[in-house]
Amino acid sequence: MTHTEIEITPELIRELLRDQHPDLADRPLRLGARGWDNQLWRLGDDLAVRLPWATGSVDVLLRKEHTWLPVLAPTLPLEVPVPQRLGEPSDRFPHAWIVTTWVQGAPADRAPATRAAESAEALAAFLTALHRPAPEDAPVGRSRGGPLSEHAEGFAHQLATATELGLVADPEAVRAILDDAVAAPDWTGPAVWLHADLHAANVLTADGTFCGVIDFGELCAGDPACDLAAAWNLLPDGAADRFFDLYRPAADPATRRRARGWAVARALVCMIIGDAGVHGRPGGKPTWGPPAQAALQRLLDTADPS
Repeated sequence: MTHTEIEITPELIRELLRDQHPDLADRPLRLGARGWDNQLWRLGDDLAVRLPWATGSVDVLLRKEHTWLPVLAPTLPLEVPVPQRLGEPSDRFPHAWIVTTWVQGAPADRAPATRAAESAEALAAFLTALHRPAPEDAPVGRSRGGPLSEHAEGFAHQLATATELGLVADPEAVRAILDDAVAAPDWTGPAVWLHADLHAANVLTADGTFCGVIDFGELCAGDPACDLAAAWNLLPDGAADRFFDLYRPAADPATRRRARGWAVARALVCMIIGDAGVHGRPGGKPTWGPPAQAALQRLLDTADPS
């Protein structure tokens, strides 16, 4: 991950607000979080400023959130950050940025869901509401939501990397899940709305269950299996069956096989990023490792009941 050379400070944010949204410039401002692509600064009690600090296509991702989240948010049963203002690139800051509502809760990589039944019900309700057919002009995923066969080489590389780092004790068992997922029939239904990045740092908890979902930068249309991976990546042990009992329309066996593959792939990536954080390598997130390790073990311990 390459970060912008511009230091993001309270003074810079106030200058940006004074230039483009002066009615918000005098609100209290404090750092909320430094994410993978963006920094989040709380603006008063109910708003946040989201500014990219990684290069690449982050501007496109923020503009996508600004366009689509206000449309989707009213239909979703968990709280999500709803964009309120768009900031345009300027001499002071060369990227787009947004002002959104602030979502209360603790990231699940720091405060995992512990109430299995309630968490399964909350996640099933959220994905049932989100996974409705997307319009023709919905964004296309950068690398998610399409056929898993397109990712077989990438999955193999992730597994090899995690194995070399000593993060995977039984790579053959992991490979078997990935191979089965890639071999499963492709999705033939309508392309549905996907969050497409449901890992523990992007879901919020309160009182042991889910209360919010954040970071919709990967929002796109495609195969619901990409999001259904969250049944193993996010839920406590033993809760996946409850989730699939409640999720509608019910996932067919092929979709569940693909979802398990996506879950393994997401766990591997987060384990690698977590390991980098533990050892102080750039871009590392030490809190991502433990929930990813737990998810991978959950997948290995439970055969696909479909």
